Amino acid sequence: MHWELQNSIIRTVVTHVETVCLLSKLHEAKEHVDVEVKMDELNLTKAESKATYDEIKEWVSDVYDLNVSYLNIAQVKRKNGIIERDCYNKPKSDDSRQPNCTKEKEKAITAALKHFKMI
Repeated sequence: MHWELQNSIIRTVVTHVETVCLLSKLHEAKEHVDVEVKMDELNLTKAESKATYDEIKEWVSDVYDLNVSYLNIAQVKRKNGIIERDCYNKPKSDDSRQPNCTKEKEKAITAALKHFKMI
């Protein structure tokens, strides 16, 4: 997008266009839609290049020889602003204590998140 000054009126020129369409399954339809998506044309964003918790655990174990828990990974992700969904395993009381991730494990998980291009 760039701006042009023309007759003292600022106009916006848009150089990007997106299309959204609804595809539905038609029963006994004689017409159909073929869609071809080439993977090399897609730009992967940080949100789309997510690694699973198991992949993060495995990477940390292989590279740093540390065993991290899902709780450790969730704490580091939350600390880095990665919030995926509500946790359904919440403690029953508000004043319950959770073990904090050690600095060594936090550093290893942060490296894993950088490795997987999540931060």
